[in-house]
Amino acid sequence: MDPFDAGAGGILRQPKAVWATAGASVVAFMGIGLVDPILPSIAEGLDATASQVSLLFTSYFLITAIAMLVTGFVSSRIGGKKTLLLGLALVVVFAGLAGTSGSVGELVGFRAGWGLGNALFVSTALAVIVGAAAGGSAAAILLYESALGLGMACGPLLGALLGDASWRYPFLGTAFLMAVGFLCITVFLKEQPRPVRKTSLLDPIKALGHGGLASAAASSFFYNYTFFTVLAFTPFVLDMTPYESGAVFFAWGVLLAVFSVFAAPRLQERFGSLKVLGGSLVLLAADVLVLGYGGHTAAIGCTVLSGAFIGVNNTVYTELALGVSDAPRPVASAGYNFVRWFAAAAAPFFAPKIEEWSNIHIPFVVAAVTAVLGALVVVVRRKSLTHEAEELTPKHAMEDSVAVFAN
Repeated sequence: MDPFDAGAGGILRQPKAVWATAGASVVAFMGIGLVDPILPSIAEGLDATASQVSLLFTSYFLITAIAMLVTGFVSSRIGGKKTLLLGLALVVVFAGLAGTSGSVGELVGFRAGWGLGNALFVSTALAVIVGAAAGGSAAAILLYESALGLGMACGPLLGALLGDASWRYPFLGTAFLMAVGFLCITVFLKEQPRPVRKTSLLDPIKALGHGGLASAAASSFFYNYTFFTVLAFTPFVLDMTPYESGAVFFAWGVLLAVFSVFAAPRLQERFGSLKVLGGSLVLLAADVLVLGYGGHTAAIGCTVLSGAFIGVNNTVYTELALGVSDAPRPVASAGYNFVRWFAAAAAPFFAPKIEEWSNIHIPFVVAAVTAVLGALVVVVRRKSLTHEAEELTPKHAMEDSVAVFAN
């Protein structure tokens, strides 16, 4: 069946519950890059330094990393709908409070609460969409993947449009949209069946005892440091208006989505996962070096281009994380994300600190080195990483890409 078919079970003919959850997912993924174009405005409005404002990412992803150990535990006990609503409620409360912050410390704290809510919601949304979808999982997965890409691309754009008037409006706008999502899910979504086996808090940690999964997580840790140096530190380097910065990161998000969904599976089919990943990481390292040392135009171009490499890497890492482990996929995904999100928390903190200690170029040198280290882990540990991941079909690659990002 063609998932784009407008007939029964196609992507356009899904129940209202699926559309309500997918719509809320778009807003949830917007929250990752929402603050990108307004970071300089926040720093100016709250009389804060770049390193202080970058803690918005650090607190968000630090809590997200820790929450990876909790989301499965919670959803397997209270059910999917209640977990979604709990996550949405937390986002509404903390995003709204973030918009009223009087200091950067308050804003960082509220952003941490937002991260917990987002983790609970996003980690559960895929399972709920698949469970409520009509006509099988293919159309539901494609719809969720589209929501992911649309949210990653539109987050910076929404931040720019609302943030041009005030840095507070993107936070308040997100709270409003998530409140609408809360009402829609309350009305349209029925409670989903609970898993037969309850997930313990230690299951994701135990899964990391597998050498292949641990290797994938370690390599991804280094890669994600590079990824989030680009996402969290580059806005200060570009020094553009919110509209201009939002447009740059919108283009970045579009490339990320296109290369993640369409280009990566084709490259893997032709060259193999490990060669694609190693080459993409080296190219990303070269890209961030040019970003750091080139002129303003080169920095803009390299920021946008990095989205292509990041999209490819995200998909391939997904296959490695879920293909090499014998643990259940939700558990393996939670363990893998528990490790990699710590790098997403570290990069926004250390990049501006490194600039303060040296100059504006060195943070990108460090980011290039971490990308190369990620490639070296792949090379050194290639035997433990070469398993079922190399045999996955492009369809499975897309399914796993959604699953690992969601969990």
